[in-house]
Amino acid sequence: MAGRVLSHVSSFSARRSRHPRLNRIPDEQIRQLSTKSIKISEHKSPSSSVLDFLLRCIESGDFSSGQRFVDQLMGNPKIGHSTESLCSMIRVCFHNGRFSEAQALILRMIRRKGASRSEIVDSLANSFHHCDSSPFDLLIRTYVQARKLREASEAFRAVMQRGLPVSINVCNGLLSGLVRAGWVDLACELYSEIVEEAVELNAYTLNIMVNALCKGRKLDQVEEFIVSMEKRGIFSDMVTYNTLIDAHCRENHLDVGFEILNAMVLKGLKPNILTYNSIMNCLCKNQIFVRAKELLNDMEKAGIPPNTSSYNILIGGFSKIGDEGEAAETYNLMISQGVTPDLLSFSHLINVFLKKGDLTRAVSYFREMKSFSIVPDAFIYTMLIGGFFKVNLITEALRLKEEMVGLGCAPDTVTYNTILNGLCKERRLAEAENLLNEMIQREITPDYYTFTTLIHGYFKDGLVDEALRVSRMMRERNLKLDVVSYNALIGGLCKQGETDKVIQLWNAMIEQKVYPNLITYSILIDDHCSKGNMGEAFTLWDEMIAKNISPSVVTCNSIIKGFCRSGRASKAADFLKKIIGDGISPDTVTYNTLIHGLAKEEKLDEAFILIKKMEKQGVSADVVTYNMLIHALFGENRVKEAVWVFKKMNAKGIKPDRSTYMTLMDGYVAGDNLREAMRVHDEMVACGFPPDDRF
Repeated sequence: MAGRVLSHVSSFSARRSRHPRLNRIPDEQIRQLSTKSIKISEHKSPSSSVLDFLLRCIESGDFSSGQRFVDQLMGNPKIGHSTESLCSMIRVCFHNGRFSEAQALILRMIRRKGASRSEIVDSLANSFHHCDSSPFDLLIRTYVQARKLREASEAFRAVMQRGLPVSINVCNGLLSGLVRAGWVDLACELYSEIVEEAVELNAYTLNIMVNALCKGRKLDQVEEFIVSMEKRGIFSDMVTYNTLIDAHCRENHLDVGFEILNAMVLKGLKPNILTYNSIMNCLCKNQIFVRAKELLNDMEKAGIPPNTSSYNILIGGFSKIGDEGEAAETYNLMISQGVTPDLLSFSHLINVFLKKGDLTRAVSYFREMKSFSIVPDAFIYTMLIGGFFKVNLITEALRLKEEMVGLGCAPDTVTYNTILNGLCKERRLAEAENLLNEMIQREITPDYYTFTTLIHGYFKDGLVDEALRVSRMMRERNLKLDVVSYNALIGGLCKQGETDKVIQLWNAMIEQKVYPNLITYSILIDDHCSKGNMGEAFTLWDEMIAKNISPSVVTCNSIIKGFCRSGRASKAADFLKKIIGDGISPDTVTYNTLIHGLAKEEKLDEAFILIKKMEKQGVSADVVTYNMLIHALFGENRVKEAVWVFKKMNAKGIKPDRSTYMTLMDGYVAGDNLREAMRVHDEMVACGFPPDDRF
């Protein structure tokens, strides 16, 4: 290996002996040679004259003339160079302390096609014989900075195999780059090779490799590694402990995190803000908020005031569990302590109040941002726009979008999708279509959700052809329909009774190898059940089970609905027993569907028994349940029982709705009890429901 390097050096020395020593080469000769090089390179011939001239300059020690020649060559990008000539140019730049130009030439060299890492290292070794690690350091550093980490590793190995020098700083830079990119195993391999070559390690190496092991989730190997470094006289510092605490906290090893914190203090190292924030984050992730708040006090006592990140972790934790009160209280504490909130602070606060439906408070925090000179980003604007749409304040939502654009905050795909969804829900489809066109004009790429939302909107309005046109747009934009898109189309066509088109879509879906999921089967099963086609529904059910797709309670509700609609409530009751036995928990809709079926078949006694079973299963009856019973009892002229059910409903705290009052009025009118009918009517109006025109 060393012999190969010596042979390169010998050939270089032999080439040097062919040239007489020069003192200084005239500028005119340099310009002529530079011009000649350009002409040669334009014919794609190797520019050996460049190399010869540079070697003459190097051997004569005339680096000044060499640099002027290199400068002229670098000013002409058309000139082609070999790896050897580039290395000679780099040698000249190095000698003259022109390291930025040297790196530019190295970058040019490593981007050349066909040059292997071995060839580059050998050429550098020939040009820089008897030198320190500088050129090889710069080579590897340039690979790392250019994000060519695999090539950097190959070049590093080529340097090490040839016994050439490389500094620990560059070793650390390469290892750090690999760890950042997630190439932990390769970093560990190279570290072993560095150790074998007896390169002197330092504390940076320790921390990089601890981070590598933590990132690679090899926490069980960290202690052994730290011990091996201690034997070399390299000891853990603040960075090491913070890395370990953060890694264990990310893995939810809270107890271990606290143990490391205590060990750190015992070794005389004072925890810093990063230490505490890592533990705070773990506490909030595990919803141990009392201890997290205590940790704020611990930090103050230790002389480490909580910073914006500390408070944001707490506010974010409360926001995640929907505790708007604690989130606001933590924000107020933050302000009282003189800690300035940032964009993330307000993102958490606006999010939690929007989740709770408190648009007023969300908007107040949005306005408060301005007092801290914080400009809202697309994420915050999108959240608020969604909040306005949720309460049907469409004009305000669209105005906010215009404000956003006016402030130079560009809406992204998520923003457009939020607005599109709001418009489609309100059946403002022309505006939704215009918005899609605006997206395309602004070169914001519509995604699956964009098109699927429009498809849903058009189907909701009964515009089948428009929905299918949007699906064709997806294909034209090379967006292959996925299972979500197919589900939207199949669901829409089922609602419109387009059975033939549903079959065509199903076949196209299978042909495209897009496999039906639970939702696909549930849509089709529900469609068949709605039409009373129970045989076809169970064929799909069996196919679904055969594919190991477990039915949901929604799928089961469709089957129960199908039996009840076809007058087979007893079959529905048997099916209910079966799904409970299979571990599927029925919901209020399940029981209401069956109660309605029993009531239709005048099996009210069975319906009352079912309500008892329902409550025993922990499923509460709702206003729909009671409305169905009251309606059925009045239908059988069981007025006293209907009134008793109404009173029981009120006693359970279930508020009557307009349908309840209308059912009572109709029942009383049918029994010629107009006095009670009028009383119920007045009560309904007093409760804020619109009056009935018949009274």
